[in-house]
Amino acid sequence: MTTLDKIARLLYAEGEAVVGWVGSEDDLISLAATTFPGKPFCMVKQWILIDLIVTAEERGKLTRLGLLPATLYAHEVVLDSQGRFQPRMWVRSNFGVSLTDYIFETNKTVYLLLGPGVRKEATVGAAFSMKAG
Repeated sequence: MTTLDKIARLLYAEGEAVVGWVGSEDDLISLAATTFPGKPFCMVKQWILIDLIVTAEERGKLTRLGLLPATLYAHEVVLDSQGRFQPRMWVRSNFGVSLTDYIFETNKTVYLLLGPGVRKEATVGAAFSMKAG
């Protein structure tokens, strides 16, 4: 399967349905501010939590670095606290460092998971081959 096929499958094939935040956007922002004070946030919808397919050795390296074998892709940015991403743009995160029901944290950003999303598996190559610009 070519990388393009893997990316198309990642973006558009069915995955495990996951419920994100269903309350108000302001309440989710408040939760993030309380839980991760001072850390930039990016609120997203139509998101995909990507569990990366890695070897035991790769998993060990990520663990030693304090990283999860996971990344996040979102079809739509709702609000970015630092204006890095404009509304309606897509975004893909770096490796995660923590995950709760509604928040995917990376070293530099907390991604606020608004509304329904999906969880899927993908290779590192497929997940990280998507780049903006």
